[in-house]
Amino acid sequence: MPLTPSKPDQISPHPRPDTVSLVIPVYNEAKMLPLLRRAVEDWSESVSFHQEVILVDDGSSDGSLLFLREWAESASWVRVLSFSRNFGHQSAIYAGLMNATGDVAVVIDADLQDPLEVIPKMVERYVEGYAVVFGVREERRGESFFKRVTAWGFYRVMRRFIHPDLPLDAGDFRLVSRPVIETLRCMPERDRFLRGMFAWMGFPQTSVLYRRQERRAGETKYPLLKMVRFAYDGILSFSAAPIRLIALSGILTAGFGFAYGLYTVGRWLLVGDTVEGWPSIIVLISLIGGMILLALGVVGEYVGRIYEAIKSRPSYIVKEQINPAPKWHE
Repeated sequence: MPLTPSKPDQISPHPRPDTVSLVIPVYNEAKMLPLLRRAVEDWSESVSFHQEVILVDDGSSDGSLLFLREWAESASWVRVLSFSRNFGHQSAIYAGLMNATGDVAVVIDADLQDPLEVIPKMVERYVEGYAVVFGVREERRGESFFKRVTAWGFYRVMRRFIHPDLPLDAGDFRLVSRPVIETLRCMPERDRFLRGMFAWMGFPQTSVLYRRQERRAGETKYPLLKMVRFAYDGILSFSAAPIRLIALSGILTAGFGFAYGLYTVGRWLLVGDTVEGWPSIIVLISLIGGMILLALGVVGEYVGRIYEAIKSRPSYIVKEQINPAPKWHE
């Protein structure tokens, strides 16, 4: 279901794209890359538009770059960007989009859990007039119950409290048009949450449903700690809600202390009970002290991000490019 616009007459059809850039971030996927190459080459023969493939090696240490180099040297329409170190999944996607030269670009992970066969459907929705077409997972095969539940909760909490236009159950698998890419180029943020950035732009957006496949080889690059960090970055990158939550918690804590004080005085006046006071003091000190430390931590996180931003360091460094000039596969 489209996010914006809400009415079909608010969009204008696009000409059918002649060129499509496939952006694929890669990090330690040596076991998966032969399968990826076979799938991409088979897919490229089945579509009518010209393609280029941009593989972004995010500082792999398992031999992935050797395979990518061999692949690019044997196929001029395959381009490789190799980072000097691991800069993260979002930086790899951003680098690929900044180097894409197609009429549209499609972001897809190297694990093939997001099927290439969905891309022509995305192209059709683009032709209808949408600038961003994202894939929505109606089924997540091969994932644990815990991961499915936490992912379900993450998107709904983000949409409810942080970003009301964030698509539900949609990852980074999406088609973006050339105007969207150029707009993204004008947003020099360091800690990027691209899913939220695309939603924030406000271009006409819609979705296609698909069934996410099981990973065929290798291991997931988003274990629990990385998932938590990704959610944390998404929240801090798009909202001051944590600071507001701290302010609300401070008000509630102060109210609790005031109410407890009235209760103690009333008990002494009405019942004549002498309260020792030690437990209540310890509880209140611990509660207030914990709130202060939490507040300092959250504010410090925002200040740290400001510090990183004002240094104006690049979000990634490319140490090697293979086939930097695009040559289209027909």
